[in-house]
Amino acid sequence: MAALTEEQTLLKEQAKTWAREEAPVAKFRELRDRQTESGFDKAAWAAMGEMGWTGILIPEDQGGVAMGHLTFGVVLEELGRQLTASPLLASAGTSACAILLGGDATQKNEWLPAIADGSRIVTLAIDEGPRHAPQQTAMNAVSTDAGFVLNGQKVHVIEGLSADAFIVAARTSGQPGEEEGLSLFLVSADQTGLSRNRLITADSRGYANLEFSDVEVPSSALLGELDQGNPLLERTLDCGRAHLAAEMLGVAAQSFDMTLDYLKNRVQFGQPIGSFQALGHRASNLYTEMEKTRSCVEAALQSLDDDADNAAELCSLSKCKAGQFLHHMSNELIQMHGGIGMTDEYDAGLYLKRARALEFEFGNQAFHRDRFASFRGF
Repeated sequence: MAALTEEQTLLKEQAKTWAREEAPVAKFRELRDRQTESGFDKAAWAAMGEMGWTGILIPEDQGGVAMGHLTFGVVLEELGRQLTASPLLASAGTSACAILLGGDATQKNEWLPAIADGSRIVTLAIDEGPRHAPQQTAMNAVSTDAGFVLNGQKVHVIEGLSADAFIVAARTSGQPGEEEGLSLFLVSADQTGLSRNRLITADSRGYANLEFSDVEVPSSALLGELDQGNPLLERTLDCGRAHLAAEMLGVAAQSFDMTLDYLKNRVQFGQPIGSFQALGHRASNLYTEMEKTRSCVEAALQSLDDDADNAAELCSLSKCKAGQFLHHMSNELIQMHGGIGMTDEYDAGLYLKRARALEFEFGNQAFHRDRFASFRGF
């Protein structure tokens, strides 16, 4: 387990208290029932900016606090526990990483301070089909005298309805399936020819499909190098994968706590059901799996802070392990609660739905097992 610094410990307690009191599951249920397009509470989002969470990854000279990925993961875990909906991961996490890693001075100065104070939301627009497959990008960007013209579509874009800008992967050369020829672009959401359509999803978040029809962007919209966007894209996605794994750990940890509490308090045949050996053994196994998952997640986040050579490998390991445990834990959450776990009035179903959505973001378990194996030479 990672040894948290005093600052990280204080931030963890702050995030835990705030999420429990100001953005608990009950608030998320209210958002779901109102069917808000954004999928998050704007007042809560503003509060995150005021507390500095939106600037955790951003340098101080650009409005952030530069506390690193492990610290960011500490906050995401606590928000995951309460199913707190916000653009924190998409904007202050993944998109901030893309601009930090590939942006020029002008792009950084324009976007990072706005991301750090929460005034602008940026998100990735990568996938074009039902499965995560970045190298299969077919959307094209044709070079012109004024810049580029983008045509194509992106699906299941996180925070796609509320974003002020998108980091878009497009093909400037080559064929779908090839690593060479990919480029990334920073595209404003109000560009002519860009339309977004709301998706209604099980986890009730603000996803959208995007359509690009002759969307013209200037040359300054290019993020990183022309035709050489794949390494930047992979490094950015690895940040997102580690961040997602931290949120998934929080969702799973709260599911475990809910289950354990139920086992201790639900009485059957005159005694708590947790005293039955079969259920006790299942809970014990789940706790062991949770701690192994925590170790993987924290190792991935720390590897990003250290810029370790095996960071990509650890990020895939953490996303796969978090997905595996969360899938198992969410199933056990429902099964051990019995009939009450199947009702909408009880929170277990909300955790199950969020679990299934998170498993597929930025690659499911099968995707990352294959990727991890390739790193190991198989």
